[in-house]
Amino acid sequence: MKSQEGIVTSKGQLVIPAKLRRTLRMGRGTRVRFERIHGGIGIYPQREHDIDRFHGILADAGLPTEIEREPDREIR
Repeated sequence: MKSQEGIVTSKGQLVIPAKLRRTLRMGRGTRVRFERIHGGIGIYPQREHDIDRFHGILADAGLPTEIEREPDREIR
């Protein structure tokens, strides 16, 4: 990817170019992670873990609250 420039404001906020924000699907409130890399900075948008998207999806599915354990099997 071609390098792009941003601006650090007097408050220390970083302005990320709009085209780059769109490409990385970064909207208002997107959390980012900063890493020091070879004398520079890497900036990575934080994505929720895929599994987190499914939290509570089966809450009203009527699933059993307890699961009966099967007897241990003999290893042959």
